[in-house]
Amino acid sequence: MTEKFVFGLANLRPVESQPITLTFPDGAARQYPKNTTGFEIAKAISPSLAKRTVAMALDGELADLNDPITQDARIEFVSREDPRALELIRHDAAHVLAEAVQSLWPGTQVTIGPVIENGFYYDFFRNEPFTPEDFAAIEKKMREIIARDAPFTKEIWTRDETKQVFRDKGELFKVELVDAIPEDQTIRIYKQGEWFDLCRGPHMTSTGKIGNAFKLMKVAGAYWRGDSKNPMLTRIYGTAFARQEELDAYLKQLEEAEKRDHRRLGRELDLFHFQEEGPGVVFWHAKGWTLFQTVVAYMRRRLSGEYDEVNAPQILDKVLWETSGHWDWYRENMFAAQSAGDEAEDKRWFALKPMNCPGHVQLFKHGLKSYRDLPLRLAEFGVVHRYEPSGAMHGLMRVRGFTQDDAHIFCTEDQLAAECLKINELILSTYADFGFEGDLTVKLSTRPEKRVGSDELWDHAERVMATVLREIETQGHNHRIKTEINPGEGAFYGPKFEYVLRDAIGRDWQCGTTQVDFNLPERFGAFYIDADGAKKPPVMVHRAICGSMERFIGILIEHFAGHFPLWLAPTQVMVTTITSEGDHYAEQVAAAARRAGLRVEIDLRNEKINYKVREHSLAKIPALLVVGKKEAEGRSVSVRRLGSERQTVLPLDEAIAALVDEATPPDIKRARAAH
Repeated sequence: MTEKFVFGLANLRPVESQPITLTFPDGAARQYPKNTTGFEIAKAISPSLAKRTVAMALDGELADLNDPITQDARIEFVSREDPRALELIRHDAAHVLAEAVQSLWPGTQVTIGPVIENGFYYDFFRNEPFTPEDFAAIEKKMREIIARDAPFTKEIWTRDETKQVFRDKGELFKVELVDAIPEDQTIRIYKQGEWFDLCRGPHMTSTGKIGNAFKLMKVAGAYWRGDSKNPMLTRIYGTAFARQEELDAYLKQLEEAEKRDHRRLGRELDLFHFQEEGPGVVFWHAKGWTLFQTVVAYMRRRLSGEYDEVNAPQILDKVLWETSGHWDWYRENMFAAQSAGDEAEDKRWFALKPMNCPGHVQLFKHGLKSYRDLPLRLAEFGVVHRYEPSGAMHGLMRVRGFTQDDAHIFCTEDQLAAECLKINELILSTYADFGFEGDLTVKLSTRPEKRVGSDELWDHAERVMATVLREIETQGHNHRIKTEINPGEGAFYGPKFEYVLRDAIGRDWQCGTTQVDFNLPERFGAFYIDADGAKKPPVMVHRAICGSMERFIGILIEHFAGHFPLWLAPTQVMVTTITSEGDHYAEQVAAAARRAGLRVEIDLRNEKINYKVREHSLAKIPALLVVGKKEAEGRSVSVRRLGSERQTVLPLDEAIAALVDEATPPDIKRARAAH
């Protein structure tokens, strides 16, 4: 067997005399011999520092603590409590999961085990798939491995040796993975005691650092490399946290999320459904469509007087999509068809629009525009279609056909700052109206490596958006708004803001965007006449607030757990009777509430009142107006609110007036207060 190059606690190599300079977080810089390890440096500073450190960061990149440091760098020591260590905890847990499975079921082949959002998974090949009933034994074995506290050590192997070792072990998937590693990359093997795995790393110093705050979550089938022609694997999902309290909080959040699942609530509240004949498109029921149109009506009011609402065609010749660039770089996500005409000139390719922006540029181009016409703000509640793989679709959250609350602002460079600020104010106030008032994050994504437009244009756009970000930061002191910079994550055509809101159970959702575009107007030859008579391309700002209306409504359903505020509720009031003696009066009450603008249903069934109350509570109707002979005689109603056992008897007019006030959308209330 060829020589292995080993880096581990017990395998420190002599350091060379050539010095390197390491800069610490406090700004202090010190020199060390080249190839000194992070562990040696930490131990020299303080044995306690070395004991609590699980990894290091060199120039911001996580690395094994025992890696030799070969060049000048900024160095940070990462403890287990550092947020950056969470990914390492989960990565290490995946390795321990694999060892546990192979020790319990010898002959099982391991494939890949990455860290994912909120946890990790590992794919296994075994004739008999694993089931959740296996989890108790696996978790017990994992705890034993963690308790052994074996050090993670890294070895560099040759390519041929690695393949031979895994071939001899019967690990044929690993042999295939070695072949997939580019020739210029080294082969790294990580050991934890006798068990080892092919891995890029990094890892913490030992298995004991994982701790016991982990849990296996579920199993699923997964084809090797995602190809249905390949063998089916069993994927075991798990999660891990630094502390047990964090794991408990996460599991509680999952439990709450399951109760709030918009797909289940959609069925229970009779809002929408999906079916096989329309994969990825929504069948809206009457109540769901009422909710949808209530949200759209709110957005229309917010745009009134500032935006021109337009409607661009649903299907357009591929020539337009070639000009926009979508046909080249977005074709796999588009639905396209050839026209069925018999004539040769009718044999044209068309595409359902995946986005509204090219159509809005055509609207801008129709008729000569002057600088006096700018800014021109075009809005559309446009239905778009994008192909999503079957496995990626998820209720309202990810569909193939959806409606965007889309808008495009055409403006001059000088107007860009004011427009971005106006959009920001609109987005923040909209989210507040829908109940997302705190824990909002605004991320500025700056120029990527591959981009269009001159550096001067990018400089200008980024300066403008940085100014807006500072303004948002100022507002954020009072409104729990956080800001972040995402270097290099902008669109290829311009920098952008991403607005991330947090729901009632602490989950983050990226919804709104503001994107500056130098590309599309020039592609289509769009221009305006400036004050000096010259033709100039406008700056185009793409903006969305809800994003996908379907997805936003899914978020609202889960945020409110189906218990909508009165202004959003599809059915706002249910009038129900105690006995049939109240039927005539109940119809009068329902009619009066409808005349006042409330969305009302009536229940005259010959059922016990407690049964009716329970049923309508399960349907999450916000307000019940209960009437009987006594209420009819006194022209009153007994008001019962969802989630409360209390009943309040009020005169009919007073009860309706109170409900009408509560059901008034927040934007209308603000407008009335302003006058």
